[in-house]
Amino acid sequence: MFGRGGFKMENFDASLSTYFKALLGPRDTRVKGWFLLDNYIPTFICSVIYLLIVWLGPKYMKNRQPFSCRRILVVYNLGLTLLSLYMFCELLTGVWEGRYNFFCQGTRSAGEADMKIIRVLWWYYFSKLIEFMDTFFFILRKNNHQITVLHVYHHASMLNIWWFVMNWVPCGHSYFGATLNSFIHVLMYSYYGLSSVPSMRPYLWWKKYITQGQLLQFVLTIIQTSCGVIWPCSFPLGWLYFQIGYMISLIAFFTNFYIQTYNKKGASRRKEHLKDHQNGSVAAVNGHTNSFSSLENHVKPRKQRKD
Repeated sequence: MFGRGGFKMENFDASLSTYFKALLGPRDTRVKGWFLLDNYIPTFICSVIYLLIVWLGPKYMKNRQPFSCRRILVVYNLGLTLLSLYMFCELLTGVWEGRYNFFCQGTRSAGEADMKIIRVLWWYYFSKLIEFMDTFFFILRKNNHQITVLHVYHHASMLNIWWFVMNWVPCGHSYFGATLNSFIHVLMYSYYGLSSVPSMRPYLWWKKYITQGQLLQFVLTIIQTSCGVIWPCSFPLGWLYFQIGYMISLIAFFTNFYIQTYNKKGASRRKEHLKDHQNGSVAAVNGHTNSFSSLENHVKPRKQRKD
C-alpha cells in the first residue's frame, strides 16, 4: 500500500475487497461495473463529506442570513415523490412477476425478475445519496435544531448499508423493506412538497400518520425478515440478523421521537418552535424534530422565516 510511490489506491481497494470477501463471502457478479458499486470508497467518502457538512455547515451559516429555498424545495420534493412512486411500482411488479415468496426468497431463483428488482434497488441505493440534500436544506435555512442524532444516523447509515446490500444480496428477501420505505416516501415527500407552498399548509393533516406509518414499516420488516430466519432459504442468515438489529435501532429512535413530539407534554413544550418548516414542511416528520439533543447544542431557538 505504501511504497516508493507512496499511497496506492488500487492496493488499498484490493485489500478492502479481500477483507469484505473474507467477512461476507463472494460478491454478486450481476452488479459488476454498475455506477458506484464496484468500489466502496466513493460511498464512504460521500458519507464522510456529508458528516463534515453537518458539522461545519451550521458554523459557516452562523453569522449569515438563511436562504429561502422554497422554489427548489418544491422541485426537489416532487422529484423524490416521483422517484419513490416509480420504485414502489417497479418493486411490486417485479415481485409479482418473479412470484416472490413472502416467507423467504433467495437471490438467484427468479431469473429476469431478479434483474428487474436489482435495477430498481440500485435506484433505491442512489436515492439515499440524493436524500443527503434534506440535511443541506436544513443548514441553508438555518434550521439547525432539526439536525438531530436520529436524522443524521438514519441518513448516513442507509447509504452505506445499501452499498453492501447491492453488492451481496441485491434482490430476493431484500425487496420487502425497500418496497415499504418507497411507499412511505411517496407520502412523506409529497407532504413536504405541498408544505413548501404556504397556501397548502392549513390543509395538511397527515404528518402524525406518516411517523406512525414509519414505525409500522419497521415492525412489518422485522416480521418478514424473521420469517426468513424461521423458514430459511438460500438467502444468507447473517444479513437477516443484521436487518432485524437495524430495524430495532430505528424503532427505538423513532418511538422516542414520536413520544417526545406527540404526547401532550411534549407537544405543549414544542408548540412554538415547531411552527417552522423542515425541508419546506412542518417539522415533526421523519424524526427531523429535536427529539434528541441537537448536534449544534448551543444554538438558541431563533425566529424562523415565513417560507
